[in-house]
Amino acid sequence: MNGQRAKPLNGRFNTLPVLHSNQPEEVEGPGVLINTAPGVSFSTETGQSLRNAEYTFNGDFGVHLHHKYFPQYRGQISPSSRRTELTLGLILINPGSRPVHIRFMSGAVRNSFEAPYLANSMNGVRPLGPRPWNTGPGDATAVQMLRNKLDARLSETITLAPNSRSVLFQTDLPALGIANALLRGQSDGPFQMAVVAARQPRSSDDLMAVLDQGVLAPGRVYLNRIAEIQNRQVFSRVGGVALGDEYQASVTHNLATDGALHVPLTSTQRHTFGTNEVQVNPLVSRMLDSSLDNVGTYGVRFIVDMNLRGEGPYELVMSHPSAVGGKQFTAFRGSIQIQTEAGVQEFHVVLRSGQSLPLTSLALRPGVNNPVRLTLVYPADATPGHLLSVVPAQQLVRLRQLERDLELARRNPSQKPSGLQPLPPLEGGAVQPGLDESVAERLQRNASTVDPLPPPRVSGSNPGSASTLSPAGSGGPLLAPPPLTEPNLSSRQTQSLVDRYQQALDAQNEIMRGLMSR
Repeated sequence: MNGQRAKPLNGRFNTLPVLHSNQPEEVEGPGVLINTAPGVSFSTETGQSLRNAEYTFNGDFGVHLHHKYFPQYRGQISPSSRRTELTLGLILINPGSRPVHIRFMSGAVRNSFEAPYLANSMNGVRPLGPRPWNTGPGDATAVQMLRNKLDARLSETITLAPNSRSVLFQTDLPALGIANALLRGQSDGPFQMAVVAARQPRSSDDLMAVLDQGVLAPGRVYLNRIAEIQNRQVFSRVGGVALGDEYQASVTHNLATDGALHVPLTSTQRHTFGTNEVQVNPLVSRMLDSSLDNVGTYGVRFIVDMNLRGEGPYELVMSHPSAVGGKQFTAFRGSIQIQTEAGVQEFHVVLRSGQSLPLTSLALRPGVNNPVRLTLVYPADATPGHLLSVVPAQQLVRLRQLERDLELARRNPSQKPSGLQPLPPLEGGAVQPGLDESVAERLQRNASTVDPLPPPRVSGSNPGSASTLSPAGSGGPLLAPPPLTEPNLSSRQTQSLVDRYQQALDAQNEIMRGLMSR
């Protein structure tokens, strides 16, 4: 973040109830996954009774379902063999003496057969066409919700007769595969829901029989970790009813006077970026081994309005934190919609942990408010705790240099870095070598209007003798900060920038120490 601080969004969740069936995520066999009707179900592993996640829906509601089938013999499954399957079914229950009419506005159901995950061809930021990229069921259903569309295979309306049950949909769950569903609907009366897994059901009656047996599907690996869940040492998965399927926030920021904008997006207790803002909605009902709240925020629509003042080329960037030396993983695999005065763009984004990806370029007009709206439906199989930034294009260039320096240090830890220096300003439209192609093209296009970002400075340094931060025994400087040449700043603003740059230098210094000591 180049010594810059993040600011909270202070957004709000709505209170629409959503059934979340994500515990256990990895199902090992048939049984009940979740039931909101009154009563208990019995654990396959221990035989103990677990109270249902009791809740009666009435009015607007949502559904999120996300499960994998990991049978106990999964280690013996070869890529070429025919995989066994489970069938997942969503059952609607009318406990009353009057019929209940339910209408669905948007949603979709997908499994790994219908939306395969092509891991190696989708990295980075790509325009999203009429059909979603094949990056798994979670993204495929989230795109339908993002566009407020209802899958043609789902009924727009259904009527539940008094004291009756009906299977709304069923989908195949292949071994080592995934099934995901997202729905939003509205009822004119009270009803309950349940999700079950069955092996080769011949009719809806077979799904009802699994529900009536009241035995939970195997795979509930958190049943022996209840105390850790209560103490928030582990998050578990979500099995219950959450309040909220939409998070809205608005932020006003003057880039010219306050510098780059950084705000948390899908922040958690572990990742608030110093804002202490946790964007997690509560559960009103849950299974005993469920997480305490909707920590994954899967299926939640995030709407962030940014009212920006400034001038010139900026980049809208999405980032994900990563521990130094930790194993890199896919932190986000989904679709994002960005609306500006120029129009609406949709992108598919695959973001790795530790990455910062520019989503789009912003050409800000001086002296006026520049509105930018970012909308996403948070997809399953992503990891919350992202940072959303609006930074000068030149700042992204410096980030790429730091990334290259760190990568060189990882590959050759015995070689000590000679010092991280900021890149010189772009001149004559020249693009720095080694940049990501899409970033390079945008910088080439906007180079003539790019103002150099002032380099950091440590208090007491001057152009002739820059203060250096050197680890003991390193034999040389680690960072040699150049002078601060920020124009039109008061002494208080200058001191604030000095403090922020000092924090950045300390953090970068610690990273480099860790790399050299490995």
